[in-house]
Amino acid sequence: MEQSIYSLLPPVLAILMVVLTRRVLLSLGIGILASALLLANFDIGKTLSITWEAASANIYTTEDGWSTWNIYIILFLLILGVITAFINISGGSRAFGEWAIQRVKTRAGAQILSAILGMIIFIDDYFNALAVGQISRPITDRQRISRAKLAYIIDSTSAPVCVVSPISSWGAYIIGIVGTVLVSHGLTEISAFSAFIQMVPMNFYVWVAIGLVFLSAIMQVDFGAMKQHEDHAIETGETTPSGRQAPGELKEDLPVSSNGTVGDLIWPIIALIVSTVSAMMWTGSQAVEGDVTLLKIFESTDVAKSLLYGGLFGLAVVIAMYFRQTFAHGALGKNVFFIGVWEGLKSMLPAVYILLFAWTIVGLINQLGTGKYLASLVEQSNMDIAFLPVVLFLVAGAMAFSTGTSWGSFGILLPIAGDIAAATDISLILPAMASVLAGAVFGDHCSPISDTTILSATGAGCNHIDHVITQIPYAILSAVLASVGYMILGFTGSTWLSLAVSIGLLLVAVFILKNRKQAKVAA
Repeated sequence: MEQSIYSLLPPVLAILMVVLTRRVLLSLGIGILASALLLANFDIGKTLSITWEAASANIYTTEDGWSTWNIYIILFLLILGVITAFINISGGSRAFGEWAIQRVKTRAGAQILSAILGMIIFIDDYFNALAVGQISRPITDRQRISRAKLAYIIDSTSAPVCVVSPISSWGAYIIGIVGTVLVSHGLTEISAFSAFIQMVPMNFYVWVAIGLVFLSAIMQVDFGAMKQHEDHAIETGETTPSGRQAPGELKEDLPVSSNGTVGDLIWPIIALIVSTVSAMMWTGSQAVEGDVTLLKIFESTDVAKSLLYGGLFGLAVVIAMYFRQTFAHGALGKNVFFIGVWEGLKSMLPAVYILLFAWTIVGLINQLGTGKYLASLVEQSNMDIAFLPVVLFLVAGAMAFSTGTSWGSFGILLPIAGDIAAATDISLILPAMASVLAGAVFGDHCSPISDTTILSATGAGCNHIDHVITQIPYAILSAVLASVGYMILGFTGSTWLSLAVSIGLLLVAVFILKNRKQAKVAA
């Protein structure tokens, strides 16, 4: 069953179930069961054993002890829930919303501000997704922008920016792999960093996806399921449809201080950002051997541990501000503290459950060799080399979509892209690797089992499946336009012509959608 067409069955089944039932835990559970059955050759006893081992690996691994990465991510989520609760209790969210509505007066302005924040906070996609959501929600809620649209904005400016930024956890990881690929093929005249920089304009999906975020905001163009969510938000003021469970959303109405200021939201967020970046620099510098450089620091940093340290510092700041409100101003009762802690923890439990299930199915899919099977199809194909960039883009998209991990796709496909280019036309090695990076981000955007998709929904306070269903049409449109660029790149070798065509087609597509919207209104 491993590394065969059957390995595609569990992720496809889970994704279909998600779309049909909109019940993510049930769907992931069925995908987990299907994966374990295949690995156990339908032996029920062995299936239960494999399932338990995969699930327990999220918390404890027999080889290395505790799975600190996953534990730290879960703790950070819970801490962030508590921070959110106390920001609300201290009146920070209310005050920031009142401040923002005086300055951000349009729906387009609120969306653009959120997108710019998403591009500025580029150090890590996990942190980006959660931090931008905390800052943007009061602004977008006031402008009646659906949480689904906010989740899309966050998701489409987190991974896309991280994958083209050398000073990020993503960039450092990619540069490390690229360097190994170049050395293995004797390309010593170009450094890994230089190769990464040259690949940045070749990442057509990134630029089209980011362009679509801004154009859809400026021209107020929405389509597919997103249009229904936006229309509902505008007409009713409900940013989340009633009855939808939204991870990260506080379930109960908490007491709110009337003395809260914008600083009650801004300072905890600034503390969170500064302490997290500082922790990343510290953990990275501790792990570097030899000469310490900024690139080596980000390559070696422990993102999960840094998030935990940053979260604890941010929590300390927000609790200090809460006690200031309680004792200095007498604005809040002392028993509110425990209510805030409990409600904050409870708000993040849905996201934690989804992450645990997603990590489990990803582990089982890796055992099945789904990604390696997809990669083998490329290696075995006998195609015209000019089609290599577009084929690798689509295969990387399929792999990340099926496995829920863009990083895993990088690790598997970047060396394969280098091997194919070296064996056929070495001049295509950078375009081939750039197309892998782009395709992996595309697949990640569409996958309901992707951790970044889950965390983007959590940061926005959006129902997980609503985010997946509404984002897919935007991701597919961006992918189609990027595919045209990769076709041109394969045949002409011109990066800038290919990028210009992709961006030009994006402008045409948005104007067509805008004219269609105006025609419907006129009718």
